[in-house]
Amino acid sequence: MDIQVTEENLVEIYKQLDESELNVNKKLEQMLQRYCYIEAKLQSIKKILPNVVIIRSEGETFRDTIEKTNRLAETVSAKVRKLDLARSRVCECQSRVHDILDLQLCSEGVATALKNEDYEQGAAHVRRYLSMDQELLERTADDVSEDRVTIAGSLATLKQAAFQLRTVVAKKFDEAVKQEDLASVERFFKIFPLLGMHDEGLSKFCLYLCTKLQETAHKNLRSAVEIKSNDERAAVVYADTLTLLFEGIARIIEVHQPIIETYYGPGKLLKSISILQEECDRQIKRILSEFMKNRNIGKKVQAINEYSRKQNIDKMDPKSLDFLIEELTLMHLRAELYIRFLRRRVVNDVNVATAEENQRSQQIKEFESMIKNSELSHAMQEILGAYLAFERYFLEESVNKALGMDTLEQHQQTSSMVDDVFYIVKKCIRRAISSWSVDGVCAVVNMACGILEGDFSNRLKSRLRQGYPAGYLDLAQAYNALQTSIQQGRLQTSDTEYARLMFLAYLNNTDVSIEYVETLSKSLVAEIDNAFPQMQQKDRDKIDSCLAGMKGVTSTLRSVIDYGMEQLRSSAVKPRITPWVDAFLSINHQLNEDELLRYETDEPFVQTLVMNLEGLLQAFKDSLTASNYDALIGILTSEMTTRLEKVMLKSTFNRAGGLILDKEIRSLAGYLAAATSWSVRDKFARLMQIATILSVEKVEELADYCGSDAIAWRLTPAEVRKIAALRTDLRPDDIKRLKL
Repeated sequence: MDIQVTEENLVEIYKQLDESELNVNKKLEQMLQRYCYIEAKLQSIKKILPNVVIIRSEGETFRDTIEKTNRLAETVSAKVRKLDLARSRVCECQSRVHDILDLQLCSEGVATALKNEDYEQGAAHVRRYLSMDQELLERTADDVSEDRVTIAGSLATLKQAAFQLRTVVAKKFDEAVKQEDLASVERFFKIFPLLGMHDEGLSKFCLYLCTKLQETAHKNLRSAVEIKSNDERAAVVYADTLTLLFEGIARIIEVHQPIIETYYGPGKLLKSISILQEECDRQIKRILSEFMKNRNIGKKVQAINEYSRKQNIDKMDPKSLDFLIEELTLMHLRAELYIRFLRRRVVNDVNVATAEENQRSQQIKEFESMIKNSELSHAMQEILGAYLAFERYFLEESVNKALGMDTLEQHQQTSSMVDDVFYIVKKCIRRAISSWSVDGVCAVVNMACGILEGDFSNRLKSRLRQGYPAGYLDLAQAYNALQTSIQQGRLQTSDTEYARLMFLAYLNNTDVSIEYVETLSKSLVAEIDNAFPQMQQKDRDKIDSCLAGMKGVTSTLRSVIDYGMEQLRSSAVKPRITPWVDAFLSINHQLNEDELLRYETDEPFVQTLVMNLEGLLQAFKDSLTASNYDALIGILTSEMTTRLEKVMLKSTFNRAGGLILDKEIRSLAGYLAAATSWSVRDKFARLMQIATILSVEKVEELADYCGSDAIAWRLTPAEVRKIAALRTDLRPDDIKRLKL
């Protein structure tokens, strides 16, 4: 851009030109500095140039060599292709010649075999014929005109012979089945695949096995119907019948699977099982029908449903259903075992037969679909439905019966209902696990949790709701009184001693029940893992969800314990603690030196309080579980420290009284700490800090205590001043000026 020169901007233009000149000089200096470097590089290039010329010449020579080699390789490759084509044609020619020779031999051999009834040899010739490419043979006959008639005749002869042999073998097989000639049945069964009759042979043989299976199943079912009631297996005879059916099919598969794989090849087991399963479904339907009729399953289920809806006042004895439930469980278990056996066999067979993942997955899906839609699956659902109906009734009524027959034996901490109820619960859940049904296990676990959270917990709480009777009576005397009243036949539920004993027993029942639930929950995890080692994730989630209900039972029982402990606190602890602690007000805490020495020797308040506490705790020690006893000490400690703090704030002290108080608090805390496995010193923290305030020599010491990081101070500054004001030997003005 042109700049107009004037007198005003002349100086500015000069400065710009001067700066431009400086920049140009700098660039020139940089170029001159690089001159030596560039010159050295040019000298190096001059030295390399002769070598570059040589490399170019050698590269051109190497290129010419490669071109020659390439042309030679193409020539050799063309000759190799011609040789390979010639070799393949020679091989094809040899194959045609061998097929023609074998065709003539097979044609002659099959006719001879049919004449001599040597069906195996004839089938072998037909198999060789079937392995030939017939279109190729016909083209060969066209190419060789002089042998055309011979080849065509041989083909026609073999076609006719194959048809005739297939007809004869099928007929002979049927005759062997009618005559029950097992050796002949197996003989002709092995011939079918040689004739290309794989499906027909497999179907005929499996149908033959089904007839034998049907005969055995009918015989076993007749024996089950006719069995006498005093027979030791009468209670599970239908489960035994079902087991015999499954074992018969499993034995057939184990015995004949190797034969099928040898003569028919792997991958045929699924078809065989599908045919056998059809017969299995028919027999299961018959067995289940007889079972339902002879065991009166429908009527019993209806009676249970009517009773649950209060439409029928007559109820069955749950004990009468015990054997029936066991039989239903056993039937479902055996069916599940049978399905697992089939699944394992099919999976192994499919894995051997095909290497493609998609095909294996497809065949396994076909098997699962077959089982899902089978009569066996429907029967298992029906069995499971009846089992769950009976199990629910058995569980509910047995638990109610155990609750109604609850008794308390002498010198026992718990009543009979806890062991009885949990025995029933464990029995039902483990019986469900033995059925190998995930749905059954989940249903029974949910039933058990519902009963424990409902009727069982309500029974515990209803007894605790009656409260611990007021008044003091040694529990050993209560047991003696209880035994006397039982002997005299005058026991009443309103008796005070009986009410005390039952209150403590039910409090212990709740504590022991929590332990039983936690133990049961842990053991069930291991038992379920053993019963279902290859559980699918969706089934695992269902099981975990049901077992989580055990935590809900534990929470409910803990709330019952808390409720019972609160009842015990209000009835047995607070009424006794209050007068014992209030005795503190009648004691002088402004002591001189003589009184201090005498008080340290006697400690009348603490000794009396400890003696009273010892008597109270001793009355409960043998009657409560360890956990409940510790909880009682915790309640007693809380109640006592709260009350003691109140009465301390109503007293006045001098330093000697404060020192005595500090010693009393520590002595009391040591006694209660030794009486329980729980830590109670935390409950004494405020009392100890109050005693510390009341025992200081100077007001200024309080600032050190309150501001110390080593002590978790529980008192507020206002409380510290209020407590310090209880000291008659400290000046109020000093306390007010205290900075905390």
